[in-house]
Amino acid sequence: MLQNILKAIRISVILWLITGIVYPLLIFGVGQLPTLREKANGSIVYNLENKAYGSSLIGQVFTSERYFHTRPSAVRYSQGKQGRPTGVSGASNLAPSNPDLLKRVVDTANQLRDESILPLGDFIYTSASGLDPHISLRAASAQLDRVAKARGIRPEEVIPLINRSTDNRFLGIFGEPGVNVLRLNYTLDLNERVSNQRRNQ
Repeated sequence: MLQNILKAIRISVILWLITGIVYPLLIFGVGQLPTLREKANGSIVYNLENKAYGSSLIGQVFTSERYFHTRPSAVRYSQGKQGRPTGVSGASNLAPSNPDLLKRVVDTANQLRDESILPLGDFIYTSASGLDPHISLRAASAQLDRVAKARGIRPEEVIPLINRSTDNRFLGIFGEPGVNVLRLNYTLDLNERVSNQRRNQ
């Protein structure tokens, strides 16, 4: 009996070492390889002052006319008090027949029409996770003139930045191309700073 107990303890300790220490350290080490480090560490994007701007994997709210707006979120892109992230992900879980959902959709569509913006699904319906960082190419094109006008540049100057911030289909066949809003808005700021520096030289 004692021999069996000691054997069970040894096996438990060995399995704990493998699954609790060796395996996590191995996965962490692989994640820190140069080609994987950015994604393993949260795909953090830093602003022009080298401060954390956000994660390219998680959407965030942009309200200025100078920026492309992302799709609405039932959890406000996981923002708690004072804009701090809460880690919450989820949809509203409202049925299509729910009066609250219908009212929000109609109100949003009317507001978009008043602003002369095509009421696309990306601007009206929330994502399933509430954290989607992407919009469709069509939704980006619908905002092109507004952003270009607010920044005092030609729309043709923004199109290459949209293309550079577009993620293609997964494995080339799954899903649709999507524009990463955070990366696009960061690229807009960076492009504007470079242009201003060139003018001042």
